[in-house]
Amino acid sequence: MAENKLTLEQVAKYPRPGASGPKRVSFSLDSQKITYLASEDGSLVLQLWAYDIQSGAREKLTGVGASGPISREEELRRERNRTREVGVTSYQFAGEASSPTLLVPIGGSLFVRQGEKALSEVPGTQGAIDARLSPDGTKIAFVREDELYVVDIATGNLKKLTSGASNGLTNGLAEYVAQEEMGRGEGYWWSGDSQWLAYVQADSRQIPEYPIVHQGLDKPEIEVHRFPFTGQANTTVKLGIISSAGGDTTWLDLGRDEDIYLARVNWRPDGVLTAQLQTRDQRQLKLLAFNSQTGKSTILLEDEGDPWTNLSNDLRFLKSGEFLWSSEKSGFCHLYLHSQDGSEIRALTSGEWVVTGVVAVDEEKRLVYLQATREGVTERHLYKVSLDGGEITRLTQEAGWHSVAISPDFSYLIDTFTNLNQPPKVSLLKIDGTLVTNLYYDSETTPASLGLIVPELISFPSRDGVTLHAAIYNPPNLEANKRYPLIVSVYGGPHVQRIMNHWELTVDLRCQYLAQEGYVVLKVDNRGTYNRGLAFEGALAGNMGSIEVQDQLDGVNFIAQRPYVDAARVGIFGWSYGGYMTLMCLLRAPEVFKVGVSGAPVTHWDGYDTHYTERYMGLLSANPEGYQKTSPLTLVDNLRGKLLLVHGMVDENVHFRHTARLIVALTNAQKPYDLMIYPEERHMPRNAKGLEYMERRITAYFKENL
Repeated sequence: MAENKLTLEQVAKYPRPGASGPKRVSFSLDSQKITYLASEDGSLVLQLWAYDIQSGAREKLTGVGASGPISREEELRRERNRTREVGVTSYQFAGEASSPTLLVPIGGSLFVRQGEKALSEVPGTQGAIDARLSPDGTKIAFVREDELYVVDIATGNLKKLTSGASNGLTNGLAEYVAQEEMGRGEGYWWSGDSQWLAYVQADSRQIPEYPIVHQGLDKPEIEVHRFPFTGQANTTVKLGIISSAGGDTTWLDLGRDEDIYLARVNWRPDGVLTAQLQTRDQRQLKLLAFNSQTGKSTILLEDEGDPWTNLSNDLRFLKSGEFLWSSEKSGFCHLYLHSQDGSEIRALTSGEWVVTGVVAVDEEKRLVYLQATREGVTERHLYKVSLDGGEITRLTQEAGWHSVAISPDFSYLIDTFTNLNQPPKVSLLKIDGTLVTNLYYDSETTPASLGLIVPELISFPSRDGVTLHAAIYNPPNLEANKRYPLIVSVYGGPHVQRIMNHWELTVDLRCQYLAQEGYVVLKVDNRGTYNRGLAFEGALAGNMGSIEVQDQLDGVNFIAQRPYVDAARVGIFGWSYGGYMTLMCLLRAPEVFKVGVSGAPVTHWDGYDTHYTERYMGLLSANPEGYQKTSPLTLVDNLRGKLLLVHGMVDENVHFRHTARLIVALTNAQKPYDLMIYPEERHMPRNAKGLEYMERRITAYFKENL
């Protein structure tokens, strides 16, 4: 390990070391250029760049002024996406491959570049959010003041397509749970011929208003949200089709049950609109096709899961009429080919591993490119398989984590590769894997150059024989006959995987700093976490905060067998679900966990949203006892250790109300606690000074009490 030591200022700084490389990397429509977002100075301010494959020349497509103010609505959308970066955070190309149109939102307005022309502002688009080009590149759709608009780029003609929006009723916007929990950020969809738009009308007026007060400002402000608390009313949605030139909306038949989720919407190549609908209990997922003239629907397939159905973005409609569908009906997520009428033709993948995403489909050669965990859950590789069945072929070789984009003509791929020892390296390869060039490679940034240790990846059996994966950060230069306190870094919740052969694990600078200060730090992916199959994930169904605590305890007991670990001094910290897990570990295993730092914790699942909570806990009316016994509020009498609570007061995801309710319960039980609040932070703290202060407080808390 290098002699240089981390400082707390470094621990609080973003982006992390080695994480300043290209982002949102993709190919141009003609496959001749590569476009990406990057910072010139290693900061969070991004610009758009293009790389010419033949000449090797790089061009900056955006310039000064890319970091202007954004609206409150856009701020909240970025919070949904957990976007820290500023400046240019999105872009899109559409139109003719030889002379495409580029769309870039900058500073609250929309800018376009057509062919080789300079980037210019589109008049009348100030305040536009969720802007997207029509496939032919001639028009832009966007939402403003909860209504859907289309502007013709050539003429500047602006058309308001929808009307009737009011407080709680929106047109063309994804509702809260769609953005936060369902992975659907869109509220409208262009047809392939650019003539039509499908859009969502989301009605939240039956959901009571929830106020959030900005009390850290010179002049107080109040935000009002309609938050769908579990067990209560949900947003109701309608799906309609309207001409991009304006006119009446054709509303589509989503079925008799209005208490459903509109999970995904896709246009088929033949111009037919489809949608995926999920039942309120999330056990059933239907794929519907619509007659755009009558609005009538046909069910193409139904997928049922136990204990739930996970959503994906793997659906691909092919020009042949066939389509790709991913399902966990085998217990693991795999790909299936279906005919146009929905009947299954064949399974394309199988085994006790999961497909994590479809990358591209080469219809001419009938090949599917996909990413999966076949080599082990801690790695991610690219594979290909024929639509006609047969063996799956692995295309990426280096051990670690590969994220891949494939060119439209299937001649090239971009491989963003990383592992514990190497920050992300972006390489251009031919489709057969032959290296063309390294687009980005920071060879000077290594664990040693940063003074970091490479975390140790281990596996161990739980008490009932399930293999669990973990990472350990040991203090540098372990001294013989010395025992070090142990700190557990926890998340532990569904749809998250933390134990990976990935640079992100190495540059967890809080863990690195604590190890540097003489603590052993442990991370465990307990049951309930992602990419291990539905049985592994579903082990927490109806009883959150139970099997996860058991697995974390087994991790502590396993690592405590090492002679340098002091099992009498164990601390724990986590944020969000990790904050909840910190509380549950302190309260369900007080004999083991002596100190905890709980950030933005859920303290009762009746205070969280419908789609997330009901997926894992079931409906509140069907599992009231489960909701009670999984709440830290009912367990506060067990608290024996030291507890520091951290929360942002304008957190619109896990409301500060969760911590406030816990404070009331702790006070009633006469249990001591410590508190650190951030009046103007949301669920993901961003203020640089605030982050530094938080790291100082957390480190000091463990030093004082452990």
